[in-house]
Amino acid sequence: MIETTQAQAAGATPAAPLQNTPLTDTGIAALAAEKIRARLPDAILGTYTYRGETTLTIRPQDLLNVARLLREDAELSFRHLANVTSVDWSKYPGYSARERFTTVYQLLSTNSWRRISLKVPAPGGDSPVVPSLTSLWPGADWPEREVYDLMGVRFDGHPDLRRIMMPHSWPNHPLRKELPRGGERVPFSMTWEDEEFESFGKQIIEARAVQQVPPKQADANKHMILNMGPHHPSTHGVLRVIVELDGETVVAAYPDLGYLHSGFEKQGETIRYKDFLPYTDRSDYLSSMCNNLCYSLAVEKLMGVEIPPRAQMLRVILCELQRISSHLLWMGTHIMDAAGMSHAMLMYAFREREQLLDIFELVSGARLTTSYIRPGGVWRDVPPSFAERVGDVLRTFPAKFDEYEKFMNDNPVWRARTEGVGKLTAQQCLDLCITGPMARASGIPMDYRKIRPYSGYENFDFKVPMATEGDTFARYIVRLEEMRQSLRIVEQGMKNLPDGPVWSADRKMVPPPRQELDVSMEAVIHHFKLWTEGMTPPKGEIYECGESPRGEEGFYLVSDGSAIPYRLRFRTPSFHNLQALNTMSKGRLVADLVVNIGSVDIVLGDVDR
Repeated sequence: MIETTQAQAAGATPAAPLQNTPLTDTGIAALAAEKIRARLPDAILGTYTYRGETTLTIRPQDLLNVARLLREDAELSFRHLANVTSVDWSKYPGYSARERFTTVYQLLSTNSWRRISLKVPAPGGDSPVVPSLTSLWPGADWPEREVYDLMGVRFDGHPDLRRIMMPHSWPNHPLRKELPRGGERVPFSMTWEDEEFESFGKQIIEARAVQQVPPKQADANKHMILNMGPHHPSTHGVLRVIVELDGETVVAAYPDLGYLHSGFEKQGETIRYKDFLPYTDRSDYLSSMCNNLCYSLAVEKLMGVEIPPRAQMLRVILCELQRISSHLLWMGTHIMDAAGMSHAMLMYAFREREQLLDIFELVSGARLTTSYIRPGGVWRDVPPSFAERVGDVLRTFPAKFDEYEKFMNDNPVWRARTEGVGKLTAQQCLDLCITGPMARASGIPMDYRKIRPYSGYENFDFKVPMATEGDTFARYIVRLEEMRQSLRIVEQGMKNLPDGPVWSADRKMVPPPRQELDVSMEAVIHHFKLWTEGMTPPKGEIYECGESPRGEEGFYLVSDGSAIPYRLRFRTPSFHNLQALNTMSKGRLVADLVVNIGSVDIVLGDVDR
């Protein structure tokens, strides 16, 4: 079942390697622009290159044709729609274009693993409209609904355009620039006589049932509509699934999101770059190190800053330990959900995970929300006992993983509950914009540590676990093998950990060390400006991503030259991967729905943000 990165995507047409493959994003973007101009001479309104990324501005009426060309051209093969978002330019300094809103798309070639960005001006003023891409990528469904919900951009041709995060009665679109953070002023009082306290301790909202309307696609006259969640333990958080049933057979499953929506992107656009880092911990709170790293990479790319080798190596080591920790929690809870009798497996997984959380606490002072990896480096160097603690993990964990494999692979209940359940083909994964272990278990060799190495991953010897069955058991095998490969990476990192600083020497981004303040007035000035104003990237926009335990995690940042992001988009893998639930569950028993939810490995903070 386990294959290497050379495995072809099962169920998809193998793409021939590019001849004279462009080595850079700008190279393949130039090739793409040439092909677009040959086919659609007026489609490209402009090109923009920044930090090695090229963005093509496309006429809205040509978006579908351009996207189809980029996707279906055998040489380009931009088959992965990585990100869909929008920008409100109404407050951007010096912006003079006609349209207030643009939609933005990041596409990844599955031939060369190069990326291109598209930007589409949305005509219509304050009521913008652009074509929907759901006819090409069904996985554009939720991202387009999110853009409509939070920014107010309508997508012509979308099959079910409605709010996805906010309540359906919400009066505005929160990410628009004229709306303040928090919407309305919150009154505060210090006196018991004030009217705010009249209802203190009383029920101030009438307790009454609210009529629930099933999704328009559901046939309530023919089928039973079952409400699963948001308090069901097997939804792994505040996820509500509206299930349409024919007896015990699932006709459709409609996830209802937003119960944990916290406005992370709106918050990020009102605080300084350095101050947003703790929010990344609280999105996918089982993978805070990886979240920290992805955000730090994006800010560093925007600033054009290089990171010292020791900091790079520490980042990789801790992110791989975090990957193991996340997979352990997934394995323990998922097996208990599916097999019911494997409580021991949950205890074993948590036993090993405790060792990893002890290491995180050792280096950062926190076990869950670490904020250790920061733009410019890491919080501080690791203590002397770090090597011993990691060494204990490297010595003991391989045997534990072998135990897990023997324990579960020979378990007939586990295999009966997972083999052939929740199947996804490679083509379905590409259509639904799925990444991470879910995609690799269906034969897609997409792991950003390999295809677009960052933080020095190109210097490590490891394999990307693959499978072709695309079912729940295949995803279990892939994640189990990923933990072994993470141990290989950690072992190499510890052997090759260099000496040196753990912060960048760029004083426009990182405060000078204390000893410099005594001898350098310039250092004092840098220190003062950084702590009073913050880092100020030049004007520009970038997209940067990495491989979290759940898949592609990315940040799209737009800088207006100030210390606060003008636009901050957080692309999370759980949000995109959860779209597969309906496809995985159709025609299966309702009992398999629990297995499928666990198999996706969602974190609701990562879904709702």
